Amino acid sequence: MADASTSTSTAQQQQQQHRMDPTSSVEDIDFSDIEAKYEVHMDEGLDNDIVINGVPIVTSAKEQRLFEAIQKRFRTQANIDVSLDAMHIPYKEDGESKGYIIMELANNEEATQAIRAMNGYAFDKRHRFVLNRLTDVERLANMDEAYKDPEEEPFHQRGHLRSWLMDQAGRDQVVMCARDDVLVSWHSRTAQPDEAHKRTRWTESYVQWSPLGTYLATFHMQGIALWGGPTWERIMRYPHPGVRLVDFSPNEKYMVTWSPEPIQVSDNAPQGPQFFAPEDEGNRVAVWDVRTGHLLRTFPILQEDTTGPTGPAIKGFSWPFLKWSGDSKYCAKVTPGKGISVYQLPSMGLLDQKSIKIEGVVDFEWCPLGDKDKDALEIWNDGKNKDLPKGFKKPRDNMLVYWQPEVQNQPARVTVISVPKREILRSKNLFNVADCKLHWHPQGDFLCVKVDRQTKTKKTVFCNFELFRMREKDFPVEVVELKDPVVAFAWEPQGTHFAVISSNDPNLGVVAPSITLKTQLHFYHLHPRGDFRLLKTLDNKTCNALFWSPRGRHLLTATLGSSSKFDLEWYDVDFNNDARQNSSGEVLEEVKLIGSGEHYSITDVEWDPSGRFVTTSSSLWRHSMEQGYAIWDFRGNELQKNIIEQFKQILWRPRPRSLLSKDEMKRVRRNLKEFSKVFDQEDQEAESSQALAHREEYKRMLEEWKSWRAYNREALQKAQEEGKEPTAISSASQLEKESTEEIQEWVEEVLEEKEEVVG
Repeated sequence: MADASTSTSTAQQQQQQHRMDPTSSVEDIDFSDIEAKYEVHMDEGLDNDIVINGVPIVTSAKEQRLFEAIQKRFRTQANIDVSLDAMHIPYKEDGESKGYIIMELANNEEATQAIRAMNGYAFDKRHRFVLNRLTDVERLANMDEAYKDPEEEPFHQRGHLRSWLMDQAGRDQVVMCARDDVLVSWHSRTAQPDEAHKRTRWTESYVQWSPLGTYLATFHMQGIALWGGPTWERIMRYPHPGVRLVDFSPNEKYMVTWSPEPIQVSDNAPQGPQFFAPEDEGNRVAVWDVRTGHLLRTFPILQEDTTGPTGPAIKGFSWPFLKWSGDSKYCAKVTPGKGISVYQLPSMGLLDQKSIKIEGVVDFEWCPLGDKDKDALEIWNDGKNKDLPKGFKKPRDNMLVYWQPEVQNQPARVTVISVPKREILRSKNLFNVADCKLHWHPQGDFLCVKVDRQTKTKKTVFCNFELFRMREKDFPVEVVELKDPVVAFAWEPQGTHFAVISSNDPNLGVVAPSITLKTQLHFYHLHPRGDFRLLKTLDNKTCNALFWSPRGRHLLTATLGSSSKFDLEWYDVDFNNDARQNSSGEVLEEVKLIGSGEHYSITDVEWDPSGRFVTTSSSLWRHSMEQGYAIWDFRGNELQKNIIEQFKQILWRPRPRSLLSKDEMKRVRRNLKEFSKVFDQEDQEAESSQALAHREEYKRMLEEWKSWRAYNREALQKAQEEGKEPTAISSASQLEKESTEEIQEWVEEVLEEKEEVVG
């Protein structure tokens, strides 16, 4: 500041001298100090220049050949035409290149596209491209070389994220949204929920649990926030404006978010691994690392130019956008008709730098990890440097199944492949196929391909089930035929049953709440001889949705979306288990209806993690009358029912996998009767304490009533003695009148009846 003020005063002295001496020239005045102070730095426009590292080292003789190879790769991989004159390569004194080139592109958009498509591209086996903007390289090159220790942030102790599992009573938690309030409470079998945490306007739309129950996700205009721990503090936030949907990986390490609004990055937007960069502009799907909050990758979604009544229609978009493998090492998306793109975590790079090209592919599904696979995977990971147990089998690779429709003379096909080897494990051709749905067993033991077939006239649709046994050699396939179209299909989570709802109602396919379809309910099971057989069929039903208990055995069927039917039915698929094992040759009925009920305006159904309770609810988002929820036990007995104005949702908090070993689980099952005595005693004590609390509350209210009545009696008597009109005891006098109310009964009696015939 001192130098600038001195220079300015010098220029002013020269100007004053010029006024006093008119013979002096203006050119003699030195304005350099003022020009330097007020110099305007023009934008050099280097945003379209990029630096490509990882380029093979060549001499000037091979420069042309290298440029032509890079030009070809950019044309095929990034769809960018680059002229040879736009590439510049620096050389060292010995005549060899420095291993990078500078490329000048047409504009900033092409530079962004090039970085997005070619960063990390494998040019050959020894060279992989790393792309950066020239402005970023210059900014990093001009950084202060003096190292400064970063400021140490104070350590903040957080509560245990799974503290809710330490509840002494072993209770589960539920989260409810009603009006503007979000309530997390403990579930009690006999009493009302016990509040654990409550906030107003905690979310702007709805809430969602992570798969293992560690986090609660809330939605905001700025993005997603995750909450957890005993104090429900905010764990992390993810800035994705306008976010509407979220999906977690099975192990909760990664998260995918979607917003209908394209990503926009302003000039003054914050930078860093947790924020969007210019190359993310226009995309709508984002992948995040949950623990660090880092953005891993974004994806675009194509939109049609035409707009419908609800806005622009999204072409080729379904949720979840990315489907996760059971171990969360891979995620994949389908490009209908072209192929499947598999990405590795956490780099989110394309597996083997190329997609799996599958002509005509429609859909795919990953094979889930069952308990057997998780146990084997834990032993394998722990025993890499140790001796593995005798007879231990290496965990099987990740598998996915996809299907292709019929094309000309080629039949439809279902194919199971392994990842990352891309080896075809099983394939089967299908004929006269209208549509396919892929249903993995939750334990990964079976795969059901529901095939909708058409007759030759294409007027009638019937269904087949192609059942793959994924634990046997060569994956044998069994076919189960069904004559009618299928409305719903569901595997038993812990067992070998599956349930099917079919319908031959002529109104099938007509979307109208006033129409309730007539359906049939079918139960199938794996027979001891090794094939799937029909266990039981029930006709004249109205159910259209299936909900298995997480523990298996119990099934709840519901009628959803109807304006006249709201039926609920509970079935036990192994009702006579003990009797059947002890019987000799007698065939006993296994499927039995054990309970039924009705919930008016029902919209949602969900089992708790233990399989002992189930909630049915009516949401404001789908129904305009009698919002609220009900809690039932697994036999269909209604335990609670609450009508809540502007009720929106209720969700059970998921549980992680048990830490008990198989031997410990067997010991618990053997001693279950002893444990049940302790639990029954605790339940009786809880019920008696609740009854005592109710009794004490009743006595307290009764005493208050008696004292109030006695007081008013005295006041009334005193007013009568003084000849005054009582004023403040109208309720008591009204009570006296009600207690001595006279009821008059009118009785009409017929004394005489006379009939006259009129001519």
